[in-house]
Amino acid sequence: MKKRVIWWALALLVLAGLGLVVQRVVLPRMAKTSQQTPVAKAQAVLELAASDVVSAKVRELAQGLPLSGSLKAANSAVVKARVAGELQGLVLREGDPVKAGQIIARIDPADSQARLNQAQQQADSAKTQIDIAQRQWDNNKALVDQGFISKTALDTSQNNLSAAQANHKAALAAVDLARKSMQDTVLRAPIAGVVSQRLAQPGERVGVDARIVEIVDLGQLELEAALSAADSVGVRVGQVANLQIEGTTRAVTARVVRINPSAQAGSRSVLVYLAMNDSAGLRQGLFAQGTLGTAQTSALAVPVSAVRTDKPAAYVQTVENNQVVHKAVELGVRGTDGQDSGESWVAVKGLSPDAVVIQGSVGTLREGTAIKFTAPPAVSKPVNGTKGA
Repeated sequence: MKKRVIWWALALLVLAGLGLVVQRVVLPRMAKTSQQTPVAKAQAVLELAASDVVSAKVRELAQGLPLSGSLKAANSAVVKARVAGELQGLVLREGDPVKAGQIIARIDPADSQARLNQAQQQADSAKTQIDIAQRQWDNNKALVDQGFISKTALDTSQNNLSAAQANHKAALAAVDLARKSMQDTVLRAPIAGVVSQRLAQPGERVGVDARIVEIVDLGQLELEAALSAADSVGVRVGQVANLQIEGTTRAVTARVVRINPSAQAGSRSVLVYLAMNDSAGLRQGLFAQGTLGTAQTSALAVPVSAVRTDKPAAYVQTVENNQVVHKAVELGVRGTDGQDSGESWVAVKGLSPDAVVIQGSVGTLREGTAIKFTAPPAVSKPVNGTKGA
């Protein structure tokens, strides 16, 4: 009986302890949770700025091909030595302007002048032989007419005269060649432009076809771009490309002027040549990249960044009745909008015109999330921004 009283006393002490714990720990926590519930519900409303949404509208999408390459001068020339000899009078350096026909340098004319004199003297000697053969033929002709010699002797003198005349013509041709060689000792610029390379030095002995200077005409620059065989099929002369040139911030437009009819061996790529519409301030060799417009399509479009693919089907996040709604869409062609060249757009099906689409920079939102705008979104015209929620 005494043990049973002790056990009952211990049970009462445990129950009293549990009641004290509930009163001092559990109840305050439940009260605190009940007080925070309205706050949590208030935080479930997401606040967006007008720049966080864009209106789905029908746009003119310019489809294009990415291209890149280096700028080259449409007109360039390398001045080469046409005769061997010592290079004289070369004072031009890289960056110096030249005019068409301007004398650039000379090759020492001593050897060429000597050959010209030699050829001229041989021509004079051949002319003398003609005179001798002509007199001999005249004399034999008179003797044949008088019957003193046979006609065979006259034929021999005729052949000698013809041979002398032929030798004289050959000597005159040699004079022309020597005179041409003499003229080739003067090196002239074939085009107007700027010296891009000086490949020889004054006093250097150069051989035939030795490169002296390179001249480029910066008045017209071209982009040489390599396209795959499949991409080149849709390229036509006259199509326009928007380019970004290395070292410049301004956009430059170019037009396709030529297409190589043959694919390159090995890479199987096709070279396309685009002329710059404005080459002021540009230099040969600068790297350029951009997009070549190949087609124009009118379609309901949204920014590519707004399309989400974390579900089996592509979808966009829209705002309807101040709540986030996920709309499944069917994607079409991609392109750029002429009013906003910095944004890439994609044609979609499954949206109504003027649907309010949440920008991709906001991130993924749970469907049904309440939305509140800091300012009413301008859905009447597209708003492109990068501000996040």
